[in-house]
Amino acid sequence: MRKFDEMYEQLPPTGVGGPVRAHYQAYAQWLSQQSAEVMAARREEAEMIFRRVGITFAVYGDKDEDGSGTERLIPFDLIPRVIAAQEWKDMEAGLVQRVTALNRFIHDVYHDQEILKAGLIPREQIEQNAQFRPEMIGVDVPNHIYSHISGVDIVRAPDSQGKGEYYVLEDNLRVPSGVSYMLEDRKMMMRLFPDLFSQHRVAPVAHYPDLLLETLRASSPATTAEPTVVVLTPGMYNSAYFEHAFLAQQMGIELVEGQDLFVKDDFVYMRTTRGPKRVDVIYRRVDDDFLDPKVFRSTSTLGCAGLMDAYRAGHVAICNAVGTGVADDKSIYPYVPDMIKFYLGEEPILKNVPTFQCRKPDDLQYTLANLKDLVVKEVHGAGGYGMLVGPASTKAEIEDFRAALLANPSGYIAQPTLSLSSCPTFVESGIAPRHIDLRPFVLSGRTVQMVPGGLTRVALKEGSLVVNSSQGGGTKDTWILQA
Repeated sequence: MRKFDEMYEQLPPTGVGGPVRAHYQAYAQWLSQQSAEVMAARREEAEMIFRRVGITFAVYGDKDEDGSGTERLIPFDLIPRVIAAQEWKDMEAGLVQRVTALNRFIHDVYHDQEILKAGLIPREQIEQNAQFRPEMIGVDVPNHIYSHISGVDIVRAPDSQGKGEYYVLEDNLRVPSGVSYMLEDRKMMMRLFPDLFSQHRVAPVAHYPDLLLETLRASSPATTAEPTVVVLTPGMYNSAYFEHAFLAQQMGIELVEGQDLFVKDDFVYMRTTRGPKRVDVIYRRVDDDFLDPKVFRSTSTLGCAGLMDAYRAGHVAICNAVGTGVADDKSIYPYVPDMIKFYLGEEPILKNVPTFQCRKPDDLQYTLANLKDLVVKEVHGAGGYGMLVGPASTKAEIEDFRAALLANPSGYIAQPTLSLSSCPTFVESGIAPRHIDLRPFVLSGRTVQMVPGGLTRVALKEGSLVVNSSQGGGTKDTWILQA
């Protein structure tokens, strides 16, 4: 299998060394002058600071001896992922195009359904989708924006000439997480290696909370010049609670739980020590099912009863919008290039990974015959769960997946196993290549904008292609070099 490394033009057998790519040369020269002892000391310092600040990730399914869930630090790698200015410019254009088309698609499926009438997507793929919310049909949202914050997962893999080519692996449009790690990784690198930032023109990311607040305010249905924005969290036991609290603090807005809100006369209010305060925009980090017990899951204590009444009346904005998940389901992913052509009349700038839809008999037959070579994913799966990486699986695991596929073909897609690009990473044995991906965060308000960068996730296990933090992955700082 061909390989592509972000730093080295040709990866030698040792995994380190060889000709260095032009945009990495200054950094590679600096790195060659650092001792293993200094790097190890910096890593210990970073871990101590992250632990002190409380930057943790709750891992569901893991239990301590007392039966409580475990919280782990997400491992932070000291070696940044560096992207040249022109490469980022091209990727940014592709991201703006893609997220614009996805927002047009979501509006369409809840209104005129032109793409279904045109026969480009089978109607049952939408209306039988678990993320499709009939309650949203005909509901108008400000600026027709549904996914205000989109986390698009991008990977790079070698093409037939061995050059790296970018692919979109996944669109996260519901409650994408990870941006706090992007921001904290940058702060950590600037603290540990200030000299590096005087030597490199690295584009800043620290203004992300300002752009986020601007985006949220732009979605407000109220005519007030200063809309009240809150972050709605499921609470401190949620895996991403650190991020919820971090973003609320960075934006200077309130972090609330469902019990802090109530609805009166189709308006949403927040309980405060000075009495009720009207809420105009809710940046929700709670899934649809738990938002309103009157409409969705009746036993939910995480949302606010009557919230959907206020939403449908146009008196509050929910970001991201209810029902947005219909567009980031893996069964819809193969149609995104068609959406771009249909809504924008443009050719896609960023490619999809070739995808087999197992609900189609021919695709299922191919998938079953090639399970050992494919990655098979549940259409509703997330976090690296519910998937088979054929080349890394045992015969027993493959046969278990075969049975699952035969029992429910429409619940799965399959893709070729991409050789994700690698990046030098400081691991216990020293510096070695590890596979990575990238999650840029795209903000859609009155315009579509983003900070130059994203969250680079790294698979710390040698040879592993699974970068998810829930599966033992770590993070890196992402440098976009300014021209």
